[in-house]
Amino acid sequence: MLGSVINIFKISDLRNKVIFTVALLLIYRVGFHIPVPCFDQDKIEASVETRDTTSPLGRAAEYMQIFTGGTLSKSSLFGLGIMPYITASIILMLLGEVIPALKKLRQEGRTGYKKIQEYTRYLTVPICVIQALMIMKVLGSYTYVGMGTQAVIMGVFGMTAGTIFLMWLGEQIDEYGIGNGISLIIMAGIVSRMPWAIRMLIQRVDLSLAAPPDAIGPAKILFLIASFIFVVAGAILITQGQRRIPIQQAKLTRGRRVYGGQRHYLPLRVNHGGVMPIIFASSFMIFPPILIAQIRKIPSLQNSWSLNTFQEALMPRAFTYNFVYMLLIFLFAYFWTTIQFQPKEMAKNLRDSGAFVPGLRPGKRTADYLETVMTRITYFGASFLAIIAVVPTVSSLLLGIDWRVTAFLGGTGLLIVVSVSLDLVQKIEANLIMRSYDGFSSAGRIKGANR
Repeated sequence: MLGSVINIFKISDLRNKVIFTVALLLIYRVGFHIPVPCFDQDKIEASVETRDTTSPLGRAAEYMQIFTGGTLSKSSLFGLGIMPYITASIILMLLGEVIPALKKLRQEGRTGYKKIQEYTRYLTVPICVIQALMIMKVLGSYTYVGMGTQAVIMGVFGMTAGTIFLMWLGEQIDEYGIGNGISLIIMAGIVSRMPWAIRMLIQRVDLSLAAPPDAIGPAKILFLIASFIFVVAGAILITQGQRRIPIQQAKLTRGRRVYGGQRHYLPLRVNHGGVMPIIFASSFMIFPPILIAQIRKIPSLQNSWSLNTFQEALMPRAFTYNFVYMLLIFLFAYFWTTIQFQPKEMAKNLRDSGAFVPGLRPGKRTADYLETVMTRITYFGASFLAIIAVVPTVSSLLLGIDWRVTAFLGGTGLLIVVSVSLDLVQKIEANLIMRSYDGFSSAGRIKGANR
């Protein structure tokens, strides 16, 4: 492994790409320490220290921080992170299935992709404005005296410009760096909170015999380490897992020569939806508790038995909450796979290229077979996503540790870090092998989901 890392810096082109990528990621982290003007940062920090992180609004805020990599202890220019751009991409991806013009653009290759990227940038701006206004409403009481209007204007413009700048950084990494810039920015934001989680964990460690029951002893530490290794290994397996469909190329005879006839494979990913089902399910489960908490502020409904029961059932540690959460992950996994995976179009492309699945007729029979296989393997991918999504909650209940610490044992953040790390290693390894260097693994080339 050390020799492979040294080889990276022997290749000037690869070395420059890595250094350029690291430099832009450092700029990204520095930007989180630049506050928006007109806000009293000391008051915001004091308020955050006493904030209830178990309330619906508190959990929503913490969930947002995981993806932005920021902190609510200051009004940062990069406070929105890159998530508005991701939201705009998801919206256009969904609209591409119902709007013929967008669907046609997706089929035009590189030109259509650039046009959709342009629409994504335009849509990102109003999403940034809406989210920035929501944050300004929360932080409105922490402005300096007589600067309420100026603070809102500066906050909206500053945070929107910050997100647009991050979007530009991601595109520069794609063009001049190692690639996959937006994903690297998201991963950097998630990883940046890991030292804080480790510090919180160390503060509660007590190895003495007279340690209180809620302290973290050697047994809990070993359990946390074993759970983290197990979940990371499982995330790698499910990310790399694929079902290979044998494909036979038809033989073509031209004169006295025979072309084609090769046998290869069509890889179908077990976790075709990636982290999107967890993101959708988590976002959906945030709103019902917040809505009930706002309804309970009505004087006539404060003591409503049905609302109290419903609110308790939707608490993150309740069985009902986690059951519905896992059910939504299954639903969104199949929903996302249905949108992304097009068996009819895939069967048509195979037929047009002169390839077929052995034992099946090209066309409808092949499409039905591909759809059946994908439906079956999606069940296992969704099952793993559902299990890994509730690991932080279960670990928090069993060990009595803050859920913000156990969140690094599973959930969306861990899957994003694993997926992006694997993709980064594969890109670097491809550059090494292309220049006759060995890859990262002595056992052979690291296989990605797309190989």
